[in-house]
Amino acid sequence: MMRLLILLLVICWGIWLLLRAVARALRSLLGATPLRTRSSGESATQDTAMARRLVRDPVCGVHVAEARAIPLREGTALVHFCSAACRDKYVAGGSKLAANG
Repeated sequence: MMRLLILLLVICWGIWLLLRAVARALRSLLGATPLRTRSSGESATQDTAMARRLVRDPVCGVHVAEARAIPLREGTALVHFCSAACRDKYVAGGSKLAANG
């Protein structure tokens, strides 16, 4: 029984190492830079904060990550949209559209 548990532990550890190696290889192939290796720590922190912040589309009410949202400056306010279609609807509708929520 003990041999089986040790064998299972070794297999799980091997799979974990293999997955880490594959992920690292894919990251290097795709050219993605991990946040912890960037030279300026402050900009990396700002990027992750922006990626985590959700903004609400005023037309359809969908919450979108700020980094992926389509911004529109309206006077002093900045409005974010989930798609170009929602942005166009907002502009055409006189900016009085609001989603129920």
